[in-house]
Amino acid sequence: MADQTLHLTVLGSATPYPSADNPCSGYLVTGGGARIWVDAGSGTLGPLQRCTRLDELDAIWISHLHADHSADLLTAYYGALYADLTLAAPIPLYGPPGIADRLAGFLTNGAARSPVESAFAVTELHDGHRVDVGPLRLTSRAVAHGMPAFGLRIDGAGGSLAYSGDTAPCASLTELAAGCDVLLCEADSDRHPARTAESERVHHTPEDAGETATKAGARRLIVTHVGRSLTPRAAVERASARFDGPVEHASPGAEFSIKGDAHFASA
Repeated sequence: MADQTLHLTVLGSATPYPSADNPCSGYLVTGGGARIWVDAGSGTLGPLQRCTRLDELDAIWISHLHADHSADLLTAYYGALYADLTLAAPIPLYGPPGIADRLAGFLTNGAARSPVESAFAVTELHDGHRVDVGPLRLTSRAVAHGMPAFGLRIDGAGGSLAYSGDTAPCASLTELAAGCDVLLCEADSDRHPARTAESERVHHTPEDAGETATKAGARRLIVTHVGRSLTPRAAVERASARFDGPVEHASPGAEFSIKGDAHFASA
């Protein structure tokens, strides 16, 4: 019987570009035999292959179309169609509206549109979208990032994981994460932008991440996508001031086991 525990592997968590030892945002979530690549930021395809092959994925889920969350779909396209893999069928790809045409715009080199749909079976997300990938239920909610963007909740027999994507604090993320075992939440901003008519919050600070976890009733918090003006240690400490549960950082290569009985382990 397949392991029902949810497992989260951090492929990368850097923003807005990879560091020498940390790719951009990308995660592998597995459970009950299902394998899901969540966000495909710059550089994440490499470490993904330490865990699984493209042709072994059950789905890819993309929060929004900024390059630090989606750029490695371009190289994944070439890997899926023109290298050493043979897909039994296109890989299910769930992403924001327009994702297929955006990919084709980058990949097309002549008069004929690149066959994006030969590599990816594209489904556009909408607020409240739900799909079952094997035994895992994926629920997407629109979040506040100044562009079409989504947060994700993954529920399985073994536990639940909520992922913010990139977003300012918002009611839809809090609702999505309600009662989850683990909230994986970005902490890109060092501080809130100055209040002007043009200012718009599009990210969490570490304090915001702690408050979102508290409001949602999450059991655990993992801060990720920590901005370059912050250190992971500072982000964890600042989030901990607003959340009473355990707080960790999504360091590249970290592996977390998520169980509904509140057991939590990382390596």
